[in-house]
Amino acid sequence: MAKPLIGLQLYSLRDHTEIDFLGTLEKAAEIGYQTVEFAGYFKTPAEQVKSKLDELKLVPSSAHVPLNFENTKRLESDLAGQINYAREIGIQYIVTPWAPLPMQPTMDDVKNLTEVLAKCGQMVKEAGMQFGYHNHEFDFKLVDDKPVIVHILEQIPADLLVAEFDLGWIHLAGYSPLDYLIRYKGRSPLVHFKDFAEGRKDVEVGLGQLGYEQLLDKLEDLGVTHVYAEQEQFPESSLVSAKNNFEFFKRRGYGSVQP
Repeated sequence: MAKPLIGLQLYSLRDHTEIDFLGTLEKAAEIGYQTVEFAGYFKTPAEQVKSKLDELKLVPSSAHVPLNFENTKRLESDLAGQINYAREIGIQYIVTPWAPLPMQPTMDDVKNLTEVLAKCGQMVKEAGMQFGYHNHEFDFKLVDDKPVIVHILEQIPADLLVAEFDLGWIHLAGYSPLDYLIRYKGRSPLVHFKDFAEGRKDVEVGLGQLGYEQLLDKLEDLGVTHVYAEQEQFPESSLVSAKNNFEFFKRRGYGSVQP
């Protein structure tokens, strides 16, 4: 076992990636992040992305890939294109960042969603990668007295779907992030550190209510291999917050050495 790699969910620097995608990768590496999770490639050819990652010694561990729920006839072909791109740059995990759920989901909604995710998981598995699902607060809506995310993880085999638990959204849903990591030990190799102050305002890691200081050293034993800092609201700027988030890990002995 080894300490988890410390990464940045690049959506946190979306104001930079939209302008200079490859330059933003350089900024993430300069800060000290060991790995990144993509949130789009901004029409950059895969060979250019791979070359830049190799140059920077950044691990291309994961990518958020939305599924085409609006046009299900194109869902599989669109995903196939994303799989080919991800394979070219060496990504390990393809993660669906969200799925549409009605205000009051039913078991039919759960069944339809699990069928789609299982099919996508098989496609990703056949390509030699792992498929994951990233939760939000709404994934904890109850269906038959059980959160939707639990139904999903019960109905889809682990080899077709891993959990990327966003610990901040679990907290906002009223559940314990640690309880879920223990419950699905070994099935959540990726986690998001998203911290919240009172209400729904997200803040820099360690400044909110999640208690990440106590959680961090438990991750290795729980099978977590990648931790991604993610933030959407910034007191000064996205880049300053990305630096401060990395410092949270560095002060505690994480992320200071490139792999």
